[in-house]
Amino acid sequence: MNFETSQWFQNSIPITIFTFLFFTFTLLFSFFSFLIFIFRMKPWCSCNICWSYLTMSWANEFINISDWYTHLLKKSPTGTIHIHVLNNTITCNPKNIEHILKTRFDNYPKGKPFSAILGDLLGNGIFNVDGVSWNFQRKMASLELTSVTVRSHALQIITEEIHTRLIPFMISSARAEKVIDLQDIMRRFSFDNICKFSFGWDPLCLQPNLPVSELAENFDIASKLSAMRAMSVLPLTWKIKRFLNVGSEKKLKEAILVVNNLTEKIINKCREIGFSTRNDLLSRFMCSVNDDKYLRDIVISFLLAGRDTVAAGLTCLFWLLKRNQRVEKIILEEVNRVMNPVQEYPNFEQIREMNYLNAVVYETMRLYPPVQFDSKFAKEDDVLPDGSYVKKGSRVTYHPYAMGRMERVWGSDCCEFKPERWLKDGVFVNESVFKYPVFQGGVRVCLGKELALMEMKCVIVALVRRFEVRVEGNGEIQFVPGLTTTLRDGLPVRVFEK
Repeated sequence: MNFETSQWFQNSIPITIFTFLFFTFTLLFSFFSFLIFIFRMKPWCSCNICWSYLTMSWANEFINISDWYTHLLKKSPTGTIHIHVLNNTITCNPKNIEHILKTRFDNYPKGKPFSAILGDLLGNGIFNVDGVSWNFQRKMASLELTSVTVRSHALQIITEEIHTRLIPFMISSARAEKVIDLQDIMRRFSFDNICKFSFGWDPLCLQPNLPVSELAENFDIASKLSAMRAMSVLPLTWKIKRFLNVGSEKKLKEAILVVNNLTEKIINKCREIGFSTRNDLLSRFMCSVNDDKYLRDIVISFLLAGRDTVAAGLTCLFWLLKRNQRVEKIILEEVNRVMNPVQEYPNFEQIREMNYLNAVVYETMRLYPPVQFDSKFAKEDDVLPDGSYVKKGSRVTYHPYAMGRMERVWGSDCCEFKPERWLKDGVFVNESVFKYPVFQGGVRVCLGKELALMEMKCVIVALVRRFEVRVEGNGEIQFVPGLTTTLRDGLPVRVFEK
């Protein structure tokens, strides 16, 4: 017995030593790999910009990080800066933006780092993929969104939502003499619209009692937490939290699980009813796609594109009208001139005739774009037109929010809300998409642009004709981190019937 024990012990020694050496080597290799990663990220960079970012000392002077970026880009002779700790090149130079979005589009995809950041939420949706998958979704969406039938269907949904929910809610609020959060109302309005238009499903968000939508609430949480990943100096931080399922990553996982379960129900319901004869976008995609996971990703992309962007634009527009009542008066004059006095809502032709209203919408988004910045990742080393060197694998960001405040781009009155800058002899004249990249540019230009503009204009016409919307308070607006522009405290307003 002792001999057998001794023999077993002798045989196990080499295995134990090997195991010890293997795990020691693995730990040392991981440690040195981590050091190399840290070295490449340069989190200790002591330049003023990186130090200000790491310590958040920029917040001592600016209430929004986008205002700090604007300040830095104004000081830069080329309109380009580098945040070394983020490995990020940020630009507001129109020539650089054309280079990124058009000239060298092939070198600036969304990239794997971006896909990793938003992959849990957006999956393989159109905003998070490149190549074949992106091309397929874009062709499908383009075919549908440019259809006259689809646009007519969208206008019908929008006017119905205004007539049956938005207007009655505003009348009720006016008569109750209570303060409402216009941002919340616009988000509910646009969420109802995008769900009905995209999925044929009515979430009933804009009801008099303002019910909580489980899908909208968890989608908001997931969007915010996903955006916070992008602000992390070390991506490894959120990846470890995700692996351990703790903190913000645990909340994100829980929110995405709710979103997934609810979108699965929407897809199943659409399949049960039958999708071959329906007009909503999901039904049209289901005629070509059988993969429910892929359909889920498409649903989430529609939500992101059609809800928050429209609501953000409308919220900021009414905040600006409060400060520029002259503009509201001219809008009303144009609306009354174009529309019949007994007509409630404009048609396609009348919307196109409202040049000043179009200028107001564009000017609003010049100063307050719904998506304040957008990032790509360089596939290969490159040099931007202004001479800035871009290293392979680094992040490149163009910044529409900062761009709207650049004197070199928009002139000495760039910080003024001035719709007239878009008009020539009373007719709306567009600018280059690379000077005004609010709807992106090149081959990735926004497909839902015309539908979003139509929805915004219909709301403005309906509210300006019937109500006076007074914003409470006179302070500057502050944003919260997120994929789209969101006001930290909402937009409290009082509504008065005219």
